[in-house]
Amino acid sequence: MLQASKIGRGKDKIVDTTTILEAYGELGVIGICMLLFGFMITNLIKENKSQTEHIDEIQQALSSMKSELSNTMNICVKLIDSINGFKVNVNDKLDRRHESLMKEVDDLSDKISYMSGRLNGGGKH
Repeated sequence: MLQASKIGRGKDKIVDTTTILEAYGELGVIGICMLLFGFMITNLIKENKSQTEHIDEIQQALSSMKSELSNTMNICVKLIDSINGFKVNVNDKLDRRHESLMKEVDDLSDKISYMSGRLNGGGKH
């Protein structure tokens, strides 16, 4: 460290060259360390700012994806509702057709029974 050596008499203090070189070396290293530390802090601030910008871009992309996903989900729900409505209509039509066919079959069955009775009973009706 910084040490003063006495050369001469009394209160006169003279610093020799090795002490000056040591002091310069120590203060120079500390200065360089401080400079590097400042450089590191500056780079960290720049990197943080860059990361913040990237995070903002990612949040905007996520927001647009969320809205697209919501729109797609709404379209799918409407499509499913439409398909279900179509099924109900088709089922109603098939039910009416089935009932109509069953009525026709019942009428034909009645006519066949009548004709069969006429053939077997001698036709007195």
